[in-house]
Amino acid sequence: MKLGFIGMGNMAKALATGFINNKTCAATDIYAYAPNQQKLKANAELIGFQPVNTPQELIKNVNVIIVACKPNQVEFVFKELGDLPSELEILSIAAGWSYEKYRHLLGNDAHIQCVMPNTPAMIGEGVFLMEETNTLTANTKKEITNLFDTIGTVVNLPSKLMGIGTAISGCGPAFVDMMIEAYADAAVQHGIPREQAYMLVSTTIKGAAQLQLETKQHPAVLKEQVCSPGGTTIRGVTALEENGFRNACIQSINKIME
Repeated sequence: MKLGFIGMGNMAKALATGFINNKTCAATDIYAYAPNQQKLKANAELIGFQPVNTPQELIKNVNVIIVACKPNQVEFVFKELGDLPSELEILSIAAGWSYEKYRHLLGNDAHIQCVMPNTPAMIGEGVFLMEETNTLTANTKKEITNLFDTIGTVVNLPSKLMGIGTAISGCGPAFVDMMIEAYADAAVQHGIPREQAYMLVSTTIKGAAQLQLETKQHPAVLKEQVCSPGGTTIRGVTALEENGFRNACIQSINKIME
């Protein structure tokens, strides 16, 4: 399989880096086009993919394109591409674009799959939300699923749930990073050096998340296992409740979904 990125922003860089670093796809089989050629070539030197000068050149070299441009540029990109080869398979990671929107843009014969990844794919810990409605060929769908499986977890969702799924897994890393920063600030305030504070907080979050994934216990049960009667943890939990921690988490998602 030869992949071609249209656009090389943060998410595309995360995917290309993940594919190459995990030896999922050879660097020589990953191509990319972006209007800013200077920046594209700098990223190519850093990551290892093959930069091209035009979108038409991209299509000549690949059998799967990944639409990774800004959502408001998608229609322009396909006008620039012109007539597409009938066998070309299209993956889209453009936020807000669904199979139905692409069908109206490209027609019923196009092979389309919308996917929403997240940035931890860069280190092989991504989440890939795949819209259940798609028109990829069966063989390509299997190859793509296997490709994403090597750098993360694949979750198939009906079209109506792609929005909320993206709010959780796509935006979620930013919220977790805010939490890491806040707890690290508290650690620094009480004397722990900055880098050690980041390591301590990030490792704690990673371990707690992995414990829940492996045991499948309710988070409340795991929380109770740490909260001794009259102890320090329950005092911290009470402070979080008093300051609206849960509601802030819920409202952050509600705001995205407005």
